[in-house]
Amino acid sequence: MSPPFDLLVIGDANPDVVVGPLPDTLAFGQREQLVPYGRLVLGGSAAIAACGAARLGLRVAFAGRVGADAAGAFVRQALAERGVDTGALTVDPELPTPLTTVLTRGADRAILTAPGTLPATGPYDVPERLLAGARHVHAASFFLLPRLARALPELFRAARAGGATTSLDTNDDPDGRWDARLLAPVLRHTDVLLPNAAEARALAAALTTTGADGGTGGGPRTEDGLAATAALLAGHGPLVAVKNGAEGALAHDGTRTWHTAPVPVEPLDAVGAGDSFDAGFLAAVLRGEDTARALEIAAACGALSTRAHGGTAAQPDWPEAVGAAARPPAPSPAGADPGPDPGPGDPDAPHHPKQPHHPKQRNDR
Repeated sequence: MSPPFDLLVIGDANPDVVVGPLPDTLAFGQREQLVPYGRLVLGGSAAIAACGAARLGLRVAFAGRVGADAAGAFVRQALAERGVDTGALTVDPELPTPLTTVLTRGADRAILTAPGTLPATGPYDVPERLLAGARHVHAASFFLLPRLARALPELFRAARAGGATTSLDTNDDPDGRWDARLLAPVLRHTDVLLPNAAEARALAAALTTTGADGGTGGGPRTEDGLAATAALLAGHGPLVAVKNGAEGALAHDGTRTWHTAPVPVEPLDAVGAGDSFDAGFLAAVLRGEDTARALEIAAACGALSTRAHGGTAAQPDWPEAVGAAARPPAPSPAGADPGPDPGPGDPDAPHHPKQPHHPKQRNDR
């Protein structure tokens, strides 16, 4: 019997107030400045990824925490309207829903977040029935959710014991600490790690600096290139898929590297593009696509999501994502050897979409 959900997403959900593009200088001193655009949209890395996966045809449930306020009601309605099951979206009777203001400028943005319920979100917000009833479990905003982060190794272990695969998008660390001793235990139970390039470098540097790689020194330094950084992270267990903006994306499983070029679009707003990338990668893997094709579809999903303001308005459906990714694979950079993709008879080949492939784990101990 198939699990009731393809994907359980755990993490943050909040309204985003997206404003911009900003002028060159943000003025204080009670000065009022006009910008061309402002809108209230659904935000939170986990929430945007959940909506993207539902748009791609997956059966998606969400577990997290909001306040008993208008912002929380907005979040619940926005998720439900996009086909995400919100039965495990806990309402906190005391703390407010998180709120984020996103200030855009060109392809860049500044993000200001009032955490609200985020520090209180924990393992008690993730029902066991959902861990046991999903083919894949994805967590996001690791460093914004300290209680959940500390419990995530056990949650992922339980999910994998029940036959699910797991993935993590840490997102940024507002404190800038990138705590490797918090991260390393969860990587041992993570099948796919989904950072952007800056996050990948910060995570790899932290794991190397603290000796969380087991005292080996961490292998290649982050300045040796993004592929070397991904290889270092893959050495901790997961397949690593790295989002690299206008440079496309790459993946590394500890042995091989895959590259894909960016999908050309006219971007309007890049907020949430990385979360849509996550949704595309997971949807592709759960449909039985191999790593190379999953990377192409993920890059298409991330790019297409930038055609409208906010993280969810322009997320593609499955046929649109596949169509945008239907092009020859990008050649690997000089010196890279991606190797052949696993064939149907290979023990690492993807299984039937109802039985998702578990990437080989080298550090689950």
